[in-house]
Amino acid sequence: MHNNNQKNKLLTTVYLLPTVVILLVFMIIPIIYTFYLSFFDWNLIAPNKNFVGLENYITIFTDAVNRKVLMNTFFYILLLLILNFIVPYFIAIIVQFFIGKMKGPYKVIFFIPSIFSLVVGAMLFSWIMNPVSGPLADVMKMIGLSIPNWTNSGGMAIVIVCLITNWKVFGYNFVLLLTGLGAIPKNLIDAAKIDRIPKWRVIWNIVLPLNKSIALYVLILTIVQGLQYVFTPISVITQGGPYYGSSNILYHTYLNAFVLYKTGNASALAILTFMVFLVLLYIEMRFVEGKSKKYA
Repeated sequence: MHNNNQKNKLLTTVYLLPTVVILLVFMIIPIIYTFYLSFFDWNLIAPNKNFVGLENYITIFTDAVNRKVLMNTFFYILLLLILNFIVPYFIAIIVQFFIGKMKGPYKVIFFIPSIFSLVVGAMLFSWIMNPVSGPLADVMKMIGLSIPNWTNSGGMAIVIVCLITNWKVFGYNFVLLLTGLGAIPKNLIDAAKIDRIPKWRVIWNIVLPLNKSIALYVLILTIVQGLQYVFTPISVITQGGPYYGSSNILYHTYLNAFVLYKTGNASALAILTFMVFLVLLYIEMRFVEGKSKKYA
């Protein structure tokens, strides 16, 4: 029996070793090294690194460009929370409790864009919304209107980038929210109908509280998308311009690291982003997965 236990422990260690090595080499060591570099001024080329302490972290909040990028990031997240959380949640509630039928086709129609590459979507939107020669510009010319040159306006570029991301992500979030609403016990809804409780009160007092875990998961997912997913359309279309007007914290980290060679500043931005992801992961584990295990 003792030999079998030792053999099982050895097999478990052998099976887990490749995963541990991959995590160590490609995640843990790079994160530690990035944290180390965040305290230095280095350009990836010079043989020596200049220790600057917390200067790179202070610069994130004091430098005008970095502050602009942080504000852009908050704007991205806020706009995507509306487009990718509030709007699909509202539509999911209408489909589940007011339409009731044909849920399958709604899921398919909304989910189709999710299977396409975001790069393809960014290029497609860029062509359609080209203010000079795009199809939309041609249609607008027929009625005597024109499309503003949105690539020259940071605010408009952010809106377009969010719409491109929304096109990609909306269906996935919609399916998650609709599935969560469909999992609510039907007997509770039927009991409320028998008591003639108004439907809006049923939704507000029963449906939304019971669907809170899925909603919180999608909310956190949307914030992560606001940080990550917009990188692709920014890189393909605006490159963070004009004058950092459409950049976000992830694209600015890439720009500092591999274009401007400000490795220390890029590392500090990366660690700040990593801390945000850790907080979101804690919230997801504490309030979503924790409750799931509680009711399992």
